[in-house]
This record gives sequence, C-alpha cells and structure tokens, in this order.
Amino acid sequence: MGDADITLRHLVRRRPEDLVRALVPEGRPVEVLGWVDSQVTNIERRLDKAIRLRIDGEPRVLHVEFCFALRDDVPDRLFEYLGFLFAALRLDAHGEAVPPIESVAVVLSGRRRRLPTTGKRCIAWPGRPFSGAHFRIDAVYQRTVSELRARGSVLWLVFAPLARNATVAALRTIVAEIHTEAATAEERAELYTALLVMATIDPWGHNLLKELVMMVEDKEEGLLRRTPIIGEMIIEAERRGEERGEERGERRGEERGERRGEERGKQQAIAELLGRLFARRLGRRPTAEEERSIVERARAIGPGEVEDALLDLEADALVRWLAEPLRTS
Repeated sequence: MGDADITLRHLVRRRPEDLVRALVPEGRPVEVLGWVDSQVTNIERRLDKAIRLRIDGEPRVLHVEFCFALRDDVPDRLFEYLGFLFAALRLDAHGEAVPPIESVAVVLSGRRRRLPTTGKRCIAWPGRPFSGAHFRIDAVYQRTVSELRARGSVLWLVFAPLARNATVAALRTIVAEIHTEAATAEERAELYTALLVMATIDPWGHNLLKELVMMVEDKEEGLLRRTPIIGEMIIEAERRGEERGEERGERRGEERGERRGEERGKQQAIAELLGRLFARRLGRRPTAEEERSIVERARAIGPGEVEDALLDLEADALVRWLAEPLRTS
C-alpha cells in the first residue's frame, strides 16, 4: 500500500477541500481549517491524515485512511490512530472540549461483492455494551466513473482506473478533464502520476495501464516522458505491452518480468514525488547523491517513513540525514 498511499497523501495535502467535499454530508456549510498539526512532541505518530473542519459553525475533525483493501487489520489501525489523534487534540485543546472525530476508510481494491458502508472495532468484553469505534467505508473501486466524476474535483478523477466500469473511452475523457482543470503543468504531472499508480492496482482486471500511458503522452506531448523518473515508468509499460504478444510458452516468464517492471515503475514514480517534496522544502532539486539516498531509503524503510523525514526535519538536518549511512535496524 505504501506506493499508492504516499501518492495520494501527496495529492490530498494540496487539495483538502476537494477531499472533504465528497466525504461530508451534502448541503452542510463546511470550512476547512487545515491539517491537524500537534505541537506535542511526545506523540510521535504523524497526524497528517486528519483535517480540522467547521461544519455548521461547529468544530469537527475528519480522519481519512487510504487502504489497499479492507483487511482484518484495518479496524485495528484506525482505532490505534484515533487514540493518538484524540490524545493530541486533547492536549492541544488546553482544557476545552475535543472536537468530534469521524474516520473514513477509502478502499482501493477488494472483493467484488459490495462492501458495507460502515465498519467497527469493538474492544468491550463479550456480552457487554459496545465500546470502541465505528468508521465509514468508502469503497472507491466499487464506484462507477460517473460517480467519481460527480464528486466534482480532479482529485477524485485519479481513482477512475479503479472504477468497476473503467474503459479506454472513459479514461480518455478523464485524461482530457485533468488536462483542462489542472492549474499548472506540475500539477498535471502529479495527477497523471497518481492516475498511473492507480492503474497498476487494477482491482477489476481491466488491464488499461498501457492505453492510459499512451493517452497521457498523446495529450501532454511528452510531459511525463520528460519527467526524469516517470519517463522510465512509461518506457517500462510500453515494453510490457509489446511482450504480451509473445508465444504462450514464454508467458510465465514474461508475467514475472511484468510484475517486476510494474513494481519498479511504481517505485520510480514515488521517488519522483519524494524528490519534488525535497525541492519544496529546500528550494532546490536534490543532487544525484541525495536522489540516490532518497530512493535507497524508500526501498529499505518505506516511502512513508522517508516522506515523514522530509516533512519533519529542518533543512540542514534533512541534508545530514540523507548523507548518513543507511541503517535499517
């Protein structure tokens, strides 16, 4: 889940209003106040999945978790995060009431049968009244392309390859909408990167990655190919497409190569996003050595941990951290 999670976290940090608009009941006046940013240093868990809101003039907090699938550990993870979040909000409230919190699990793949709309984690003794937490389930992969488009933002368009009725024609329209609605070329590149990463998940077996790459390249006249690491992802996708025409006897070896290539492509896309985050923090692109260190650390300890370091560390400390020998234990 790390590749998709870091891609989506990167996007929603830029567009919290678009995220909230689809997850808050319609017709309610909503003001986005910003991401929860606790000053409590003894709470180490990052709180960048929670947004402070004002709904009908009242303070609220929305916690959003992107999940590859609704696995058995998801309720545990949401409940654990809520504990950290509540503690941080309580300590920062300085005696005032903690705002009500709602959690939403945005699910990217899973079973074909409809998922429930709510989940729960009960910690009460058997036979006792319920104690624990409920959370909402938004199975975006079970939506249609039209339902995602109706959410009214390019943020939700990147989930179109996951839709149960995704087709080449539908994605061509999505690519055109992103091209029109994105504010800058950089934003378009980020949205298209997320679109490609979502296409690699492919919960319904649509197998649209190669066609999607071609659409983006045709629309943007080489925009992604000129983006250093993402360009390699495109070349890899094209190679895989050519290999699909080989003899049946070579199919197994090819499929293993495709999976390895797909994984490399996703890692490369994530490395590019981390490089951009570095550039925003330090005001310059990473050097070749720094870029190599970012990639190695993302592979060794996970892209989420690297993103946390890029967000948490001051500029000088970040440069020193990337220059240190990599320690994984």
